[in-house]
Amino acid sequence: MTDDPRFAKQLQFILELDKEKTILRQTHLTGYRRQENDAEHAWHMAVMACLLQEYANEPINLARTLLMILLHDVVEIDAGDTYAYDPEGVKTQREREEKAADRIFGLLPEDQAREFRDLFEEFDRGDTPEARYAHALDNFQPILLNDANDGKDWRLHQVGRQQVEKRNAHTGEGSEKIGQAVQAIIDRNVAKGNLKP
Repeated sequence: MTDDPRFAKQLQFILELDKEKTILRQTHLTGYRRQENDAEHAWHMAVMACLLQEYANEPINLARTLLMILLHDVVEIDAGDTYAYDPEGVKTQREREEKAADRIFGLLPEDQAREFRDLFEEFDRGDTPEARYAHALDNFQPILLNDANDGKDWRLHQVGRQQVEKRNAHTGEGSEKIGQAVQAIIDRNVAKGNLKP
């Protein structure tokens, strides 16, 4: 297709990313028609990041945040989606994702491989304003969908209040407003019986 090795690597990475559209998450689309895929999740979060950036606790570099959001789950092409409330899957998640990151980001030219891998690691560490805000959105997006679907996924997996609160313990560090919204959704769904008390 091209005799430019750098361009060829970039195209290979772009085609590899297409596989993210096949990775199904436990969360369902509104209306509970089907499970969302990783690419839809990333797109949804990217729009949320733009729309809700005024609620980030700290000033953020939006472009950096968007790229972090768009890259954070590409490792699931190899590692698969690990359900947040699956304790067995969580035990091996980091190891599976590290191996996947090595392979997938390794498809890129060296400078871009390093840049993208660094953003992936930054998201995981959650130690910058961009990563804290991206984490808040990553936690909030499935909660919004679960709430819109009357808690069906939580009921299906018998998820309890403590599990959701533990998962969202740091959401408020990225956005107090989003953290408050998450708590209100949790309280409402416990009251409705969608989350075990």
